[in-house]
Amino acid sequence: MRVSEKIIEGLLWLAAVITILITAGIIWVLLSESISFFQVVPLVDFLTEKEWTPLFADKKFGIAPLVAGTLLTTAVAISVALPIGLTIAVYLNEYAHARLKQVVKPLLEVLATIPTVVYGFFALTVVTPFLQGFIPDLAGFNALSAGIVMGIMIIPMISSLSEDAISAVPRSLREAAYGMGSTRLQTSFGVMVPAASSGIVVSVILAISRAVGETMIVAIAAGQQPRLTLNPLVPIETITTYIVQVSLGDVPRGSLEYKTIFAAGITLFIFTFALNNLSFWIKKKYQEKYD
Repeated sequence: MRVSEKIIEGLLWLAAVITILITAGIIWVLLSESISFFQVVPLVDFLTEKEWTPLFADKKFGIAPLVAGTLLTTAVAISVALPIGLTIAVYLNEYAHARLKQVVKPLLEVLATIPTVVYGFFALTVVTPFLQGFIPDLAGFNALSAGIVMGIMIIPMISSLSEDAISAVPRSLREAAYGMGSTRLQTSFGVMVPAASSGIVVSVILAISRAVGETMIVAIAAGQQPRLTLNPLVPIETITTYIVQVSLGDVPRGSLEYKTIFAAGITLFIFTFALNNLSFWIKKKYQEKYD
């Protein structure tokens, strides 16, 4: 029995080391290629220029339009997913019968298993024509439909994690609220949701991180026109879409244009790394507060 435990312990250690090495390798590739890019393009220009046209004759290397497109689609996605996901979480925890909860929650999580390319074509062929019936000026490729469908995709993440956070709230709080004469609705949104706020915030941050890194939905439905705008009705380009565009093979490997994907990739990595660490910090802070 002792030998088998040692073997299992060794396998777990090996898995952890492999994960760390893969992460370190990814960071090394991004940094090494990005450094050679920034030796030609000043970091100040990369951060402050308002145009991104590395594939044009008049080359501009300002990452701001790609960041704006990424944040715009993410904002639309969160504005869709947060109210729906939180409402579902409250319903499953406070209103739904236990048997219904056992059926509905797995069905919701099926949304997370659908390939994102399917979501992308759904946004392009179903959501965009539907929205154009209400918004005649809506372009065929736009941030709105891509963001809405991306929001649908991350609903299970918010609803599942938020429901788990609400379930972890001590039952005594709910009983105390009922004892004070609160209705079920008042108890749900006035007591349970605030008490589970740390877990809900973490779920939202993780969902934002997932939306920031989404590729196929925005590549198919949002367009490939980098522009510094907050208008969701026009075509935009995100960081991930640009990486896909250059990775198709039309740009010579090793060229400055090719190295832009690593500069864009390190920018995306910093965004997701910061968001994931923020969620970890919030979770740890609230755990220490209540321990």
